[in-house]
Amino acid sequence: MQTKVSYLSDLKFNLDTWKRELRFHFNEMDTFEEKLEEIASREFSNNALIPLEHFQNKIMIEKDAISKLMHRCRNKMANINKADLSEQIDGRLHNEQHTLKDDMRTYIKMHYDLKEEMMDYFLKWL
Repeated sequence: MQTKVSYLSDLKFNLDTWKRELRFHFNEMDTFEEKLEEIASREFSNNALIPLEHFQNKIMIEKDAISKLMHRCRNKMANINKADLSEQIDGRLHNEQHTLKDDMRTYIKMHYDLKEEMMDYFLKWL
């Protein structure tokens, strides 16, 4: 039973960490949107405005992805909180954890790729 409690505690720690990171990224996207609005308010050529629209679309897509991952984290936490510690661990929670872990890893890589791309854009136009 102690092993199960420790295992579930580790899962909760991962979920809490991911949720904090997702909230940070969501707020970061708000900051990037503000910078894009600052660029849009200036009178630049289409060379600046075409990528700007591209980034605005990517931010919307990323915020949607963040919302979906947050929802999955909340659902996973609910499953953990209602787990029956007297039952045999059947691997279900563990398998679900790996799927979410892989999705988080993919999301984080994509987030930082977008962030680098946007930072290069900001250096050019701000």
